Amino acid sequence: MSDSQPQAPAGPPARKRTPRHATVTAVRRVTPHLVRVTIAGPELAALEPTGHTDTYVKLVLGELADGRPLLRAYTVRSRRDADVAASGEAEWDLDLVVHGDEGVGGPWATGVQPGEPVTFLGPGAGYAPDPEAPWHLLVGDDAALPAIAAALEALPAGAVAHAVVEVPGPEDEQELVSAADLTLTWVHRGAGDLAGTVRAAHAAGELPTGAPHVFLHGEAGMVRDLRRWVRTELDVPRELLSASGYWRRGSDDEDWRARKGEWKAAVDQDDAALVG
Repeated sequence: MSDSQPQAPAGPPARKRTPRHATVTAVRRVTPHLVRVTIAGPELAALEPTGHTDTYVKLVLGELADGRPLLRAYTVRSRRDADVAASGEAEWDLDLVVHGDEGVGGPWATGVQPGEPVTFLGPGAGYAPDPEAPWHLLVGDDAALPAIAAALEALPAGAVAHAVVEVPGPEDEQELVSAADLTLTWVHRGAGDLAGTVRAAHAAGELPTGAPHVFLHGEAGMVRDLRRWVRTELDVPRELLSASGYWRRGSDDEDWRARKGEWKAAVDQDDAALVG
């Protein structure tokens, strides 16, 4: 580079992420398309709870061609720390969606065995249901189901929650436990429309009045579409909205990871149009 060429300003140093380690202690198929992998170890016991129901880790499932780790993010469905004092270890459950040989995480979950080591980054977190909210709307597909289930379990008695969840078929439905006044609607992929089901419930007067605290995660196109709707039709402010595209129809995992920044920019434009 010659002296006459402008140099880009130095940005902040890259945040160092410390790999953590655990051991797989159990693997079981919860439904035909969901496998629960339990991991345990002293490093888990050393990590304080985040205080969020949507706590996630990034599993290291290989290496990319350029040497970077191949990462996939999964919600910590539940954690058991009760015996830490005695054993020095904690146990976490991770629920992974499986669709045959598709993707990376699903095949790993179906092949991993108890006793195998696992490396991960995190945990990170970004959402917990506000117990003071007038009501809660939780919408997502099977990729978001672990986080939705964890949120419902955390809601106190007296809270009002409406959850709409898309799964491949009736055999993929789960019993979701909540002390809240819960209305749960299952949508079967190909036989119904997730966003349309939410809109129809609102049009029929089946949803409470007032702005809910919203958790909206899953397929990126659906999330952006329904995100616009809850902002305009339900008057949900940004601070009461957790919305994220986990995957995008027509894109593989790496393509979506590379393009997610464009999606986030489009979402910001949606919000700017509301203000304008």
